[in-house]
Amino acid sequence: MAEVWARWGGVLVATAAAVPLCLLMVVGLAAYRRRRGWPRGPALRFSAAEVVGIAGTLRWLWMLLTPGTAARSVNLVPLRDLAVQVAGDPTELVIQIVGNLLVFAALGTCLPLRYRVGLPAVAAVAAAGSVLVETLQYVLDLGRVSSVDDVLVNTLGAVLAALCSRPWWLRSVSRTALR
Repeated sequence: MAEVWARWGGVLVATAAAVPLCLLMVVGLAAYRRRRGWPRGPALRFSAAEVVGIAGTLRWLWMLLTPGTAARSVNLVPLRDLAVQVAGDPTELVIQIVGNLLVFAALGTCLPLRYRVGLPAVAAVAAAGSVLVETLQYVLDLGRVSSVDDVLVNTLGAVLAALCSRPWWLRSVSRTALR
């Protein structure tokens, strides 16, 4: 745990400090929508889904785009990095797997709550976002390994989060009518 705090303590503190701001953003966006004629429930739910989806993803992107210490490299062979991680340090394995599962989890949770999309759309958005992040890590030479395994695990995390939020997916309100 000390290693996680040493690496990401600043991000964790900033995330905690941003919670009140995010709550204000949800309330403000919902109030704006109410003034534009939206029903109270959808105005609040959609506002919360948008703010949580974006804010919950940004903190992970901040972590991924922070310079590391590895030599810049690319691994395009699926499951190679995962096999190496499984054979290595268990603490690092947990940090890598859990961290990569959480990168697009907020987006995966909130995307179907806000828009009428299913799991294939969530997977496509998460995969595209993950490919963009891995490309940026390489192009910006951030001292990180760009790996297809990260794309796979990031996408899996978004899909699993979407499945967890499935009971709350809104079907009764026409989302296109509330734009």
